[in-house]
Amino acid sequence: MSVRRAPIRTGIIGFGLAGRVFHAPLVSSNADYSLDVVLTGDPDRAQTAGRLYPQARVVGDILEVWSAELDLVVIASPPATHVELANQALEHGLAVVIDKPFAVAEADGLALISQAERLGQPVTVFHNRRWDGDYLTLSEVIASGALTGPHRFESRFETWKPTTTKAWKANATPEQGGGVLYDLGTHLIDQALQLFGPAADVYSELTTCRPGGAAPDDAFVALRHESGMRTHVWVSTVAAQQGPRFRVLGSESAYTKWHLDGQEESLAAGALPTDEDYGLDPEASWGRLAIGSEARPVPAQRGRYDRFYALLAESLIRGAPLPVDPRDAVEVTAIIQEIHAQHAP
Repeated sequence: MSVRRAPIRTGIIGFGLAGRVFHAPLVSSNADYSLDVVLTGDPDRAQTAGRLYPQARVVGDILEVWSAELDLVVIASPPATHVELANQALEHGLAVVIDKPFAVAEADGLALISQAERLGQPVTVFHNRRWDGDYLTLSEVIASGALTGPHRFESRFETWKPTTTKAWKANATPEQGGGVLYDLGTHLIDQALQLFGPAADVYSELTTCRPGGAAPDDAFVALRHESGMRTHVWVSTVAAQQGPRFRVLGSESAYTKWHLDGQEESLAAGALPTDEDYGLDPEASWGRLAIGSEARPVPAQRGRYDRFYALLAESLIRGAPLPVDPRDAVEVTAIIQEIHAQHAP
């Protein structure tokens, strides 16, 4: 793998939610990077990008990205475009970050990894929710042994969005990376696999609640891990009332956490990882560890989305491992593909 020097000259393809809220703030606030190019075909987004990042050149044609002097490209465009754009970036000698999902099809993901290895260029995926504060806290609780005999892990990511405001999301089929599993489900399945290992069996229930929807917007997934652990995942954009974010049941104890990690909301409001209170969960929202009828709050870890780009810089500049192995993402894609195959007509 070729090594870069700081600052890592970076271009972002797409300036919707992913590019604007996540990648641009995280890249621009890290001294190891320079945000040099932003690609968007939307005039309003182009104006916003120019105002927020005057040092960056805002362009409307992909050829202007490939002709720029860059080291890294972040692909934050709709899922169906990820693999094609990543292959082009690799051919231009660029390191690549792909927002989730890494690929819509397992075979395409594996082929992309092979291409990156052949060209000697790094490719990784933005599984940022490995750095959710609630997930980091849960990981610590499990590692500490405080949960005796854990046997079931429950994970929810539920929102209330009864209408779809983005045209590509409204029209994208599962074959194009549309639907709640390729969106929110990618994160939760990845977290479950990181905590408890590979899945041996998968059961699922999919529903399309919004009229005219091209893909499911509500899903339940049950995984039986090779370790024996069972994971139950709920993902929905049509949940008018949300359940607990995490619940882990053990033989003598349990852990429950309500409310989503607040980093996305903070970044959308203009906060930066360099802010003193960034990523902190208020004490009222801390999870609780219960043994019998007695429960105590567990202090929350700070959310650290900025760690992804810090680790990536270590990889690109000093040859450290990538922050996320793309093969992990392909494993998630394979599960989602299997689920959709279970429900094919």
